[in-house]
Amino acid sequence: MIFVWLEHFNGSLVQASRESLGFAKSLGDSVTGLVFGQGVDGVVSEAFHYGADKVIKAEDATLETFRAEPYIALLAKLVQDHNPTYVMAAATVRGRETLSGAAADVDGALLHDVVDAKVEGGKLVATRAIYSGKVVATEAVVGDGPQFVTLRSRAFKALESDSSRSGDVSTAAPVLSEDQIATKVESFEASVGTVSLTDAAIIVSGGRGVGGPEGFAPIRELAAVLGGAVGASRATVDAGWIPYVHQVGQTGKVVSPDLYIACGISGAIQHQAGMRSSKIIVAINKDAEAPIFKIARYGVVGDLFEVVPALTEALKARLGK
Repeated sequence: MIFVWLEHFNGSLVQASRESLGFAKSLGDSVTGLVFGQGVDGVVSEAFHYGADKVIKAEDATLETFRAEPYIALLAKLVQDHNPTYVMAAATVRGRETLSGAAADVDGALLHDVVDAKVEGGKLVATRAIYSGKVVATEAVVGDGPQFVTLRSRAFKALESDSSRSGDVSTAAPVLSEDQIATKVESFEASVGTVSLTDAAIIVSGGRGVGGPEGFAPIRELAAVLGGAVGASRATVDAGWIPYVHQVGQTGKVVSPDLYIACGISGAIQHQAGMRSSKIIVAINKDAEAPIFKIARYGVVGDLFEVVPALTEALKARLGK
């Protein structure tokens, strides 16, 4: 039996959780989706559409918005009660936090940020990028008990949605009452940007070479033409040129798009840690010796303020925009 903890937002599964269901289903075992929240019947139906065979649903006011304490306590209790072989989740901030806490509570082994995996002898043999992506490691759990795994977003394919699928739904009660939960959610603030970095198939990023906040204008225009997201290096975020939500790298978002266009980014190892698993990397930089060219499939040595607008106009003509 495989447990997949499912993250959802605004009444719908996040794409990374759909991908996690797809990978779990490929292992050939029964897949049980875990849905925590309130008013989640739509999410439960969607879980079946994307591959779940069963769903355990926990609905309560204490679970309405994500908080680590009640989610971790509930997941740990379900693992202890059902003893699944694998417990999986997307390697989002919430997925990593929830599985890390539950694995610690039940003394289980955890493989983080897995980009590929297969089963050998009942054990999951996982491939992970380590040392800021410079080394690929193959790891497996050697002990007994549930194996906890977080799966990198866009590393695995989601199944096609099948609205005819349904299955058994069971319910679970929360473990913690409100007075046992230390944290409270007071409000939410919407992030800027129209396309989520972690979900984007195409990302156009700007680095120190953009020169200032106004330098992101051609980056945004190219991203808009391609239907992609806008990314940024840590240096530009630290300088206040663009909000943190756009930061890609070791201390920002880890992304794996189909296409990553790095504009004016030197390619320090901290930035590479967040994007080197992109399928195709295009680098645009005036410095021919910039480290980013070592990992790029295609490189353009030139001024981004000349190259990016020209590329944008060419794509507009090609795409009819």
